[in-house]
Amino acid sequence: MVVMHGGDIGSRTLSLDRKSGFCESTSIFYSKREPVALPPNQNLDVTTFISSQPHGGKTVFVDAVTGRRLTFSELWLGVERVAASLYALGVRKGNVVIVLSPNSILFPIVSLSVMTLGAIITTANPINTSDEISKQINNSRPVLAFTTCQLVSKLAAASDSNLPVVLMDENHVPSQNHDERVKIVGRLETMIETEPIESRVKQRVNQDDTAALLYSSGTTGTSKGVMLTHRNLIASVQACRARFGLEQRTVCTIPMCHVYGFGSFATGLIALGWTIVVLPKFEMAQLLSAVEIHRSSYLSLVPPIVVAMVNRANEINSKYDLSSLHTIVVGGAPLSREVIEKFVENYPTVKILQGYGLTESTAIAASMFTKGEAKRYGASGLLAPNVEAKIVDPDTGRILGVNQTGELWIRSPTVMKGYFKNEEATASTIDSEGWLKTGDLCYIDSEGFVFVVDRLKELIKCNGYQVAPAELEALLLAHPEIADAAVVPIPDMEAGQYPMAYIVRKAGSNLLESEIMGFIEKQVSPYKRIRKVAFLASIPKNPSGKILRRELIKLRTSKL
Repeated sequence: MVVMHGGDIGSRTLSLDRKSGFCESTSIFYSKREPVALPPNQNLDVTTFISSQPHGGKTVFVDAVTGRRLTFSELWLGVERVAASLYALGVRKGNVVIVLSPNSILFPIVSLSVMTLGAIITTANPINTSDEISKQINNSRPVLAFTTCQLVSKLAAASDSNLPVVLMDENHVPSQNHDERVKIVGRLETMIETEPIESRVKQRVNQDDTAALLYSSGTTGTSKGVMLTHRNLIASVQACRARFGLEQRTVCTIPMCHVYGFGSFATGLIALGWTIVVLPKFEMAQLLSAVEIHRSSYLSLVPPIVVAMVNRANEINSKYDLSSLHTIVVGGAPLSREVIEKFVENYPTVKILQGYGLTESTAIAASMFTKGEAKRYGASGLLAPNVEAKIVDPDTGRILGVNQTGELWIRSPTVMKGYFKNEEATASTIDSEGWLKTGDLCYIDSEGFVFVVDRLKELIKCNGYQVAPAELEALLLAHPEIADAAVVPIPDMEAGQYPMAYIVRKAGSNLLESEIMGFIEKQVSPYKRIRKVAFLASIPKNPSGKILRRELIKLRTSKL
């Protein structure tokens, strides 16, 4: 028995336009995709659900650097043993466990082990600064951390509570490499190899319990913990099943700490029996070599990598055999028609499938499934299975229809539970009927395709990461020679966008562009660094004091 959830078009007949999916009587766009089934058993964790899915896959993970392989049976044995070890260390349902690590074939073992206990996994980006990691730790209050020897000092600097740490490195590392501020309580490899002395007491996990806590940049600059439930992740797995076939091969270069990577490589594709070749970080030569050696059929990429492949097409095609590759899935930001056409021209056997989603929607909202859909240039695809949408005028609140631009609201089983310890932000983002306000200006055309026009949210998208202008502005205003500051995006062919700062110097200051960029560089992750500075007499603002970013963007454009 299965239960259907969400806005399937088949259940709506009155005043429904089947081409667009728009229903006049409800003012809701319904997905044209076949609805996917969600398990009716409420007492089910996502790890158990994934492990129960039938497929014929044999090898689940391959380390692209060392060649180490994990079979599905080794994966699930490792998950069971690590879960038992965590239970022995005192980890219980509702506890938070943080993982600070680059991509690794062991990353999913940690995540799945934590979630099957009913505990909550929170992922930290290894390129984040200690201050950024410290904010995440202070907010989420983990009881245990997983990290590598290379990152342990960063974790130590971020935590003042002597956080217990399990090291994830495969090989033995001399103890003198360990930071004295860190309390090492175990090694992941030892956990994987150790048979449990006694069976753990399994606590009941409900689908509505929080499974993962992924941090997303807010428009205010305050990073917020997005609570994704077991149900959200199970629905995400089922959306993957609807979109992709069983037992394919892919290379993972998207960070597993990001919702895009976590939803694909640490959960969804495992359930489909895929073989996932893991790169610790993106490096073009390693990525293309892995495709060639392991005969990858799919790649999940962000736009800057696609742009780089276009720019280096002659070199790539002469150097690498990419004949196994037939599909590239792109998320993070829209690709222009020009880039897509150039890509298809240079790689004629590969189709590009775009998609759109948010951390708050478990990376799912709209997507393309077929080569035909991919020809709808500029679109992000059709609404994903079980997703309903509204287009709302952001000024009047009026519900709009086909080909009308407004804020996209979505409702689906993948929409988050809310923001961790932040009821005010949750209430302003999800209404009483479960509609998630995406903060993106979009329209849905007469064929049901979603087009992202602009962002109401002021986030800058750099290399697939989100950068909150307000966060950088707060740092800039802390400089003793800066009277006022505003940050806007500047377009870049490879990164998509970079942060640019407009600065009002204090009287008598001769502060230089290089000094400002260096000041910020010391405090933030590489993708947040300011790449250009311009000086103004004043920052344009409205009567209430809000920065008029569009005027600054026009000013920037006129001077480029």
